[in-house]
Amino acid sequence: MALEDQVKGKFDEVSGKTKEVAGAATGDAKLEAEGKAQGLTGKARGALGDLKDKAEDAVDNLKDKFDKKD
Repeated sequence: MALEDQVKGKFDEVSGKTKEVAGAATGDAKLEAEGKAQGLTGKARGALGDLKDKAEDAVDNLKDKFDKKD
């Protein structure tokens, strides 16, 4: 799941940047704003994926520590 969030986040970042640049080039302020918003959403989704990875790693480390005590 975390990898999926990271991939979708990166896709949103790239798509958003494309819209942002296209909007700026054509003078379409709405498209430019949509692109910026999509890019920020992508960054947030990617960060969520990173956070999920770290949480999964922390849980795995705790499990390993408890398994070694047995």
